[in-house]
Amino acid sequence: MRRIVSPLRALFLLILPFFLLTGSSLLNAAPASEETRSLTLDEAVRTGLEKSRTLEIARLDRDMAGQKIRESWSAVLPQITTGVTYTRTLKPSVLLLPPNQGFPTTLETSSDNAGHATLDVHQPLFNGSAFAGIRASGIVRKMSEEAYRNAESAVVADIKISYFDALISKEQLSLIEQSIARWEQSRKDTRAMFRQGVAADIDTLKAFLSVENLRPDLIQAENKVATTMTRLKNAMGIPVDSNVKLSSKLELPSATYPADINAAYREAVDSRPDLHQLDLQVQAEGEKVNAARAERFPLLSAFGKLESQTAFNDGVKPADSRWPASSSVGLQLTMPLFTGYRISAQVEQAKIGQHQTRTRFEDLKANIRAEIEVRLLNYRESQKRIEVQSKTISVAERSYNISRLRFKEGIGSRLELTDAELQLNKAKTNYLQAVYDCLVATTQLDKALGRSRISR
Repeated sequence: MRRIVSPLRALFLLILPFFLLTGSSLLNAAPASEETRSLTLDEAVRTGLEKSRTLEIARLDRDMAGQKIRESWSAVLPQITTGVTYTRTLKPSVLLLPPNQGFPTTLETSSDNAGHATLDVHQPLFNGSAFAGIRASGIVRKMSEEAYRNAESAVVADIKISYFDALISKEQLSLIEQSIARWEQSRKDTRAMFRQGVAADIDTLKAFLSVENLRPDLIQAENKVATTMTRLKNAMGIPVDSNVKLSSKLELPSATYPADINAAYREAVDSRPDLHQLDLQVQAEGEKVNAARAERFPLLSAFGKLESQTAFNDGVKPADSRWPASSSVGLQLTMPLFTGYRISAQVEQAKIGQHQTRTRFEDLKANIRAEIEVRLLNYRESQKRIEVQSKTISVAERSYNISRLRFKEGIGSRLELTDAELQLNKAKTNYLQAVYDCLVATTQLDKALGRSRISR
């Protein structure tokens, strides 16, 4: 027995480290599901379109509009109802008879049990108000489609701007880190110059303070990165604790826009979903007017009825009782003669509502033209700033390098180096802000023009 156990024990000891290493690797690999996800701008938009709660609500509104169309058709489709009634007689009904000698003066006229079954069919033949309601519900469905497009456009713009906010906050953090690195190098140079007797002790203190004064800006920039990333995740509809990395850069857009405001306005009128939605609402209000007017017209409908009844006393099986059936069909015509001015008041209310909607439509068109003009001006202004600042950066970098070299050689002052550093940092910050403003202006202009949801 010992000869058998000993080899097994040896084999177990050989396999045990393998299991321990495998288990350890599995434990270390467990968080792999939490790996960082890299997102471009287009991917962030697509994710938001899939997971946005705002769009989910708009989709449900669109589905509800489809069900309202089905409901409106019920006014012209046949209505079929059935009913069964069972009556148990507790005290029988009696018929009083004239007094007569030798005969009872009362006669029971009810049975112990009674049943009654009916089948009713009602088919409208002409109902002008119902047909107007069907047309109106079809328009409402189109309105829900435009409302969904409008919500989609707002969600896309929100995601894009949140994405740009996160990008510029990262770039601003990088600029501060670069500035700190330059001042750290300047501090090292100053210490070396101090040991050589070229720089004064006050220069080393100023170099130290220049670095430390940037620490609060670094903390604020790091916090801004975190907050903008949180807002972006929330706009996309994903958990805020998701690990996300932004792979797109703050690059100039390649989209082209009309140079003429009138051309841009015509494009917006043709494409804006909110304008189409309000135009459809004007049409729906017109159908409300027609429906109110149709209340004056006659209503024609056909009906049919099938019924059967029985009555039997206790001791008789229901199957043995008689169930005589009767049926009838007919036409019904109704027409209002005087409704106390209700119909005329409803017609006027519908007309006023349509006029209000038409006025809102014209007001929205005027606001869209003003918005287009403002968005185009902002876009052109940001482009001009980019052209200016792109030239300024190269000059500022050259000025800083010259000032740093002059300071190291002892012929330049720290004030000169400080001013050159500030000018370089300002030039880079201004360029970065101009690119960000251009991207935001592009997003807002796309939304104002009613353009496609995916970035170009």
